[in-house]
Amino acid sequence: MNRRNSLAAGFALALILGAAMPGCVVVPDQRHYADGVVMVAPPPLREEVIGVAPSPDYVWIGGYWNWIGGRYDWVAGRWAQGRSGYHWVAHQWVRQGDGWRLKTGHWERG
Repeated sequence: MNRRNSLAAGFALALILGAAMPGCVVVPDQRHYADGVVMVAPPPLREEVIGVAPSPDYVWIGGYWNWIGGRYDWVAGRWAQGRSGYHWVAHQWVRQGDGWRLKTGHWERG
């Protein structure tokens, strides 16, 4: 096959593949996640080095496992300025049916 035929064949193949690719759909793995419920138990919390608060009015927001891209991903803890009259309620994974749902951390009055 001469160079011109090779180029033409390569170009034709690229056109065929390019035309076929828009029809490809990537479907997330639904075996482990459905409607906000993760079917895999979260790992144990990691131990974190908390250190010293930047100032006395800061509160430690502990790290937690988040579900991202079909797996658990650790979100490191951090210091945050406290809110007068509120306390921090940590993120937690709660059992829901056969799976787990993340209750996000939040500030709560009192």
